[in-house]
Amino acid sequence: MKPSSKVSPQSEPAPRYQRTLAGVLGGLVGLVSLSVIAGLLLVAPITPVLAITGHAARTAVSLFEGLPSYLEIDRLMLPTTIYARDPSSGQDVELTSFYDQNRVPVRFDEIAPVMYDAILASEDPRFYEHGGIDILGTTRALIKNAQGSAIQGGSSISQQYVKNVLVQRCERDAAPTETKSRFEVLQECWVQATQADGVPGYERKLQEIRYAVQLEQQYSKNDILLGYLNIANFGGTTYGVEAAARYYFSTTSARLTLGQAATLAGIVQNPNTFRIDRPGGSIFGDDGSTFNKAGDGSVDDVTPGTLAGLDSLLADGKITPEQYLAAGDAYSATKGRQLYVLDRMREDGRITDDQYVAAAAEPIVPAIQPALTGCAATGAPFFCQYVVNTVRSDPAYAAAFGDSAQQRQRSLTREGLNIYTTLDWRLQNASQGAMQFYAPATVSGMNFGSASVSIETSTGRVLAISQNNRFTEDADLAASDPVYTSLVYAGDSVHGVSDGFPTGSTFKLFTLIDWLETGHSLFETVDGTLRAIPRLRDHCEGTWVNRENHVVRNFGGVKGYVGTPMQFTAQSLNSGFLGMAEKLDLCDIENVAARMGVTRGTGAPIDIDGAAAIIGTNNIAPVTLAAAFATVANNGVYCVPRTIERVVNADGQELPVPGDRCSRAISPEVAAAAAFALQGVMVPGGTGAAGNPNDGTPMLGKTGTHEQIQTWLVESSTRVTTAVWAGNAIGEGDVFRASYNGRILSTLRLPIARDIQATANQLYPGGPFPAPPGNLVGRGSDKPKR
Repeated sequence: MKPSSKVSPQSEPAPRYQRTLAGVLGGLVGLVSLSVIAGLLLVAPITPVLAITGHAARTAVSLFEGLPSYLEIDRLMLPTTIYARDPSSGQDVELTSFYDQNRVPVRFDEIAPVMYDAILASEDPRFYEHGGIDILGTTRALIKNAQGSAIQGGSSISQQYVKNVLVQRCERDAAPTETKSRFEVLQECWVQATQADGVPGYERKLQEIRYAVQLEQQYSKNDILLGYLNIANFGGTTYGVEAAARYYFSTTSARLTLGQAATLAGIVQNPNTFRIDRPGGSIFGDDGSTFNKAGDGSVDDVTPGTLAGLDSLLADGKITPEQYLAAGDAYSATKGRQLYVLDRMREDGRITDDQYVAAAAEPIVPAIQPALTGCAATGAPFFCQYVVNTVRSDPAYAAAFGDSAQQRQRSLTREGLNIYTTLDWRLQNASQGAMQFYAPATVSGMNFGSASVSIETSTGRVLAISQNNRFTEDADLAASDPVYTSLVYAGDSVHGVSDGFPTGSTFKLFTLIDWLETGHSLFETVDGTLRAIPRLRDHCEGTWVNRENHVVRNFGGVKGYVGTPMQFTAQSLNSGFLGMAEKLDLCDIENVAARMGVTRGTGAPIDIDGAAAIIGTNNIAPVTLAAAFATVANNGVYCVPRTIERVVNADGQELPVPGDRCSRAISPEVAAAAAFALQGVMVPGGTGAAGNPNDGTPMLGKTGTHEQIQTWLVESSTRVTTAVWAGNAIGEGDVFRASYNGRILSTLRLPIARDIQATANQLYPGGPFPAPPGNLVGRGSDKPKR
């Protein structure tokens, strides 16, 4: 693999960026010269340089030759990017990215020549002449360091590249422990690869040199230089020259000016000190870490330069006092380092005196353009977080993202994956717009929440998710202010870190399905009067259960009556459905729910343990309930909800991810009869009529309330199902007594669902539902097939 992580030159380099004859010979002489350097390195701490004995040198050479010489260049840590399709252009557009290191690898010809000049002049002017180590520079540093205790300076670009490769390898495998935070572990990686006193320091330097010389024999000079510029840290989480150009100057590495290139070349020596997004620099990384990633590995190894260059220009009359003050005003340490780089470029003949004066007189003017990262940066934060939770936790995606939590996190932040999602921006915008218009972000005296999810009935593709909260991953902020959360209320414990909510009467769907499957008709007469149900059969328990002797009331004090399931469904009559359940088996109702993909929000099976559970006490996620109703709209075929369309790795290879996972859950006949009954909910006289877009699209649906705490509406065309929940995220506030903008909170589900579904019907026009079979709508019936 090339040092640039499979990023190679596309065109012939300019003559000045070619290895010289001296460089070729340097590669051959390097091994011989290293014998001498090896002796110097190993005995310098204990023996004066001029008194090295032949035996000591021979011993050092022997040890050197025994060191590993092959360094495998690992793949660069790259951001993982999440995309959503732009329906107007058909193109996939970046939604956001996640990274430990923000990096955009580029090819050799995608970097401005002035950037190469700046980095070579300041870091390794003899790069194309030596064979991996600068003999003159290293020897000079060794003589100096032999008088002290720490290894400093003298590193060629090849050596610095080796150092960065070793640091990244350590960081890639780094994981927090019980006693060390992630930041502390990362700091150790840097210290181990760059800073060591005494003999360990010389041994580390020796191994670095050994790798550097071998590297020069494996790769071209251009590959090494490009690899270095793609891997180097430029402050905080900004890595690589392209990401640095974009972040600090809102440009690309191909369009850098002289002043900008000299600034970036200066930053790499001590990134967190010379970074220009924080005036005065900072010893703190973006992640709160306190270690400095210096170019040669030591906080002491900083050559900040001074503003003396400006003093000289002012004294010589080449710049005005105003230019002097402007140039040195902000980022003075970085300006001093930039002047050092410019001076080295002038001394090496890479720029003229006039170019030097012009660049030196310019103040450093950042044009900070933060990289798009995290779900908070998107217009669909809760959909985004649903995707993130899928990457982190959904076992169905192990083949793409790994089995362990550590592998999953690497996939999200280090592997350079491209994740293409099912999001439809048109519906998402309508969904979030309706949520923001109707639902308050917070309600005094209660922890109010609301969420919506829309899925495509025939595929399970999640098209939109909205929520009334503001998104944050700051746990302290979320704990102190109920407006903020990272929980996705539309999802379950895996996809939303949420356990769902009591569903109320929307759960009656499963009693209705079981009623039809057992051969009963929608127009069969049922005793739906208010009464205690003496016995409910549960063959799973092997007995008749009678856990609730009290009378379960109807919502709003409505009296019960003898009627039909068609009437009970439209008017959501509790006593009517209890009368239906009296003729059924609770275990069969549980099995119906399971076949339609329904579990509790925690993933546990549905448990109907008595009369109240029949009308909806189980906590279920909105996306789960939406998929169940979509099964009815999809002629009885259930599709597992999903937000990921495909995943492509950094090499352009598609990774295996689940596609449409659809299977028959109920017969087409039962689905048609259930749809017929549920359409009665959405017409005048039905409890969901106010949620109907009334645009001519046939709609089915079901409302639900759980005591005075939770409210629901799930509605569907033949193409798209939308579920809306509004209620208490935590606690038991009364949503029938509180209001927002003149609307009682318990009614908000209706206009939210209506407006979202209206847009869905425009984008995905639905058709008529199949006609129900006569035996399921007559007063007598034959038992259909399950």
